[in-house]
This record gives sequence, structure tokens and C-alpha cells, in this order.
Amino acid sequence: MAYPYEELAEMVQRWLEANSRAEEHGDWRPMAEMYTEDATYGWNLGPNEEFMAVGRQQIRDVALGLEMGGLDGWQYPYQKVLIDPEQGEVVGFWRQIADVPRPDGSAYEVAGIGGSWFRYAGNWQWSWQRDFFDVGNATALFVEMIRASSLSDGMRRRVERASSADLQPGHYRSGQSPVGLWALP
Repeated sequence: MAYPYEELAEMVQRWLEANSRAEEHGDWRPMAEMYTEDATYGWNLGPNEEFMAVGRQQIRDVALGLEMGGLDGWQYPYQKVLIDPEQGEVVGFWRQIADVPRPDGSAYEVAGIGGSWFRYAGNWQWSWQRDFFDVGNATALFVEMIRASSLSDGMRRRVERASSADLQPGHYRSGQSPVGLWALP
């Protein structure tokens, strides 16, 4: 569905400001208000697993709460945002930068390109979001941080939870999530 470019640009500005506040406070859950009640938010985690949150409450509790838990202090600066007013979609490219420096003073940062693809629903809300990032590079960075004893307590708990043999909330075997990664509203 088409929307005026100016409205989408304003939505992006609101999103970027909310993202900055979330980084500052180490809590992304308030951003859930920027999604419709029935929005979906997912990403792929490699050949065997994907994540999907269905509805604003799951987005708040699981995607922005549990999944972002331990990443408080991390920054996700957007490098470029592309707006398609004809389709009502936005793609933003971001970086993932840890809150602690490496022993040499350089930043711990996930290599590669990360991003989010959004579908706008009007009323200053997204109805659909899919993230993409290099899972291998993210894993390699977490392993490097573990070896350097650079994980925060929250990040340590996150890694322990992720290394469990059980699927965590919102995680599904590939192709078994309640909404497909490519399913548009």
C-alpha cells in the first residue's frame, strides 16, 4: 500500500529517535508501541532455526525483551535508510557495536551488514519487520568476547540461554514458525 514519502520519512525519524532512547536506557521494550497489535517480527538464525514474534505483546516481551536482553549498552546505529513510498516499505542498514572495548581499545563489533526491512501500516506503526545479519559473524564475536572475559552478566545469561538444547521462546525449526519469514500481511 502506498503512503506519502513525507509520512514514511517521519516514521523513520520517530523510529530512529526511539532506537536512540532504547540504546540510552538499555531497554528496547517501549519500542513495541511502534507496531500494530497483529504485527510480526522475525529473522533467520541459520539453516535450521528462525525466530518469529507474532503480535505486539510477543514483540515486546520476546523480541525486544528476551532477545535483546544482555545487549543493554550495545549500539545499533543506522548507516543508511531506504524508503519506498509506493509499497509502504523501509529498509535500514545498521551496525552492532558492543558496550565494552577489546583489550586493544578497538570496538567489539559484529562484522558484516545488519539490517531491518519494515512494512508500514499507517498510524505511526509497523505491521511487519524482518531482520537480517550474519549469524556466523555474530557467533564469532560472542565467542571472542567469551574468551576475553568481556561479557556482561546479562550477556553471559543470554549466551547460556542460547546454548541450551531447548528452543527458546520465539525460536522454531526452519519452516515451522507460525508465520513464514516471507509472509507479508
